[in-house]
Amino acid sequence: MAEKKSDKTNEMSKQEKIGFHKGSLSTLAKERQELARILNIVEEIMKMHISALKEEGVDLESEAQNLVNNNSEADKNNKKPPIDEII
Repeated sequence: MAEKKSDKTNEMSKQEKIGFHKGSLSTLAKERQELARILNIVEEIMKMHISALKEEGVDLESEAQNLVNNNSEADKNNKKPPIDEII
């Protein structure tokens, strides 16, 4: 008789776990949809700013290249020693 009660408890616990995980997945899927929507809005706003800068004659490609070059030079100057030398 005790075994029947234990089996029902285990089955209920299993069903609760399944329900919890299904609910979590449903919530996370909705969160992912909302995040994608927000990302699309941000992308559209960025495109608007880029087109406005182009209309003003700003060359974003050359500025980006200068930024990359400056960062690579800074990385060379701030080269950290290998972890073996630190220890």
